[in-house]
Amino acid sequence: MKRGVGCSALAALIVSTAVANVAGNQPFAIGIETSPINSFAIVGTDADYGPLRFIGGFSMTGDRREFGQLSSFRFLTPGEQFLGVADHGYWFAGRVARNAEGAPVGLADFTMQAMVDEAGRVIDDKHRVDAEGLSISNGIATVSFERQARVSEYRIEPDGMGGPIRELDFLIPRHELRYNAGMETVAKARDEGPLEGARVVVTEKSIDTDGNIFAAVIEGPQKGIFKIRRTDEFDVTDGVFLPDGDLLLLERRFSYVRGVAMRLRRIDVREIRPDALVDGETLIEAGMTYNIDNMEALDVFRRDDGTLVVALMSDDNQSWVQRSLYLEFELAED
Repeated sequence: MKRGVGCSALAALIVSTAVANVAGNQPFAIGIETSPINSFAIVGTDADYGPLRFIGGFSMTGDRREFGQLSSFRFLTPGEQFLGVADHGYWFAGRVARNAEGAPVGLADFTMQAMVDEAGRVIDDKHRVDAEGLSISNGIATVSFERQARVSEYRIEPDGMGGPIRELDFLIPRHELRYNAGMETVAKARDEGPLEGARVVVTEKSIDTDGNIFAAVIEGPQKGIFKIRRTDEFDVTDGVFLPDGDLLLLERRFSYVRGVAMRLRRIDVREIRPDALVDGETLIEAGMTYNIDNMEALDVFRRDDGTLVVALMSDDNQSWVQRSLYLEFELAED
């Protein structure tokens, strides 16, 4: 899938700056150990999951305490180099390693870097650096922050990420944002679609009086607030626009009775407009009998053979009872 001019160069610059130094805002290297996940189903055998087919994945641990809490990522080159944000205030970058068949087997060249403010000072206040969503276009990374709600732009630089260069109006009234359930997702629409390349923000579980989730198109011809129907207690954790223009949402549910679950839901882009209430088709829903965890991060890419692939990561909350996972699925197209 086309990722914009200069993505390969940007990816090379980010990975090449990895140094074992945590001072200031310098990236530092982290060694990653992985364990393969060969079957999505924990019990029984894999099958086609509606339009999805499981490719493979792995669980991962890092050799530094900073590793974990991976909240969102975007590929800079299809299925390989990526940039991401972690919700304890770090950027992360690296490359997906693959076997001879093209299945994911691990991460290489993995680095993390502390987020900094406009003056280049490392921010150590969780309230200010709860980064949850990420979108990348034309050398600019757009990040949504949840607790101290904001949407900020950063310039992707060869020597590491600096402070924000601009704050964006996310339109949703601040009094409607729930603490720790606010600005969860930012995604850029396709240039050729009805949203004309606009960025869209979606909250995790900031709901109106009818229980619907606040979202907004923050620029372009369809600029305005819309709502997403919340169903079966699922909350939004990430989103990305598909090549055909539709919005793919990753959702999570947690309860002490039913445990953790994940869901992928597809929203018709033609329905996204000011004051609309949108819903969508569920592509997959998976609970505790599958290899999932706190699934928070999502992107898509097109393989060399033309197949569209959905990639997911989980946020382990740096808890010993949770796992950081990377999973891939083929997504059949109409």
